Amino acid sequence: MDFRALETFLWIARLGGFRLAADRLNTTQPSVSARIRGLEDELGVRLFERNARAVALTPKGRDLIPYAERILALKGEMETKIGDPAAIQGTIVLGVVETIVHTWLPHLIERLAQIYPALSLELDIDITVNLLRRLTAREIDIAFLMGPVANPEIENLPLGTYPLVWLGSPRLVLPEGVLQLDELARIPVITFPRSSRPHMDLETLFRAAGLRPRIHNSSSIATIVRMAVDGIGVCALPRGVVERELEAGELVPLKVAVDLPALTFTASFPHASDTSLPRAVCDLAYRTANEHAAAKLNE
Repeated sequence: MDFRALETFLWIARLGGFRLAADRLNTTQPSVSARIRGLEDELGVRLFERNARAVALTPKGRDLIPYAERILALKGEMETKIGDPAAIQGTIVLGVVETIVHTWLPHLIERLAQIYPALSLELDIDITVNLLRRLTAREIDIAFLMGPVANPEIENLPLGTYPLVWLGSPRLVLPEGVLQLDELARIPVITFPRSSRPHMDLETLFRAAGLRPRIHNSSSIATIVRMAVDGIGVCALPRGVVERELEAGELVPLKVAVDLPALTFTASFPHASDTSLPRAVCDLAYRTANEHAAAKLNE
């Protein structure tokens, strides 16, 4: 039995369409249709009911799902545990928040290239809320995001916690000493998009004090840093993403009476038949993140 046909069958069942499965598998819709026809011919049953509007599993198709998942799970486990990692081929679609892009992601990519030279990475850099949506829809295999994800179908591995540091340009004229919350509210605050956890934490902090600061939002850390360097306002970011600006004196840490909650990240991936490789990638990410954190502590 062709493993590709079983994998294709599962992706059609998960995504609800031949075209969507073809996009996910980086192949053509005729190729997907041919694989399913071959599988149906081999089993002697119809697996999908097809019409102009939708594709639906037949009763036999629903019965096949657990068998296909078990077969592909064993295949993936065999390849990961016994096979040569250098021989493992395929594509991992990896969604990553920008904080990790600016810290240890390059080290992870280097290590993946050494261990799995035939493995391709497709990177999707986005904010957590968008990555979570795509992960739940099975459009990406793994997400490094602000977690953990509270979903019984999603596994989470910790990737560390990053305290936020208040930062501003030395050109800003600020009150001396420790900035109180009402003083901070008079200065524009630059943060992540409205749907993000840092933005919601910021609004909660000021709302509890009865304050309404001016808040500028951006989905790009590079833009947030640039705006802060230009003196447009202050921001709160992990120190690791602004090391160059701190060393150059373009930004300085600010003493603020109230800290924002730290950012906690996880490597999250769906429970599925083909999770052996995603789990191995997440295990390597876990080790890389911890080694990066330990190195920073020893500096």
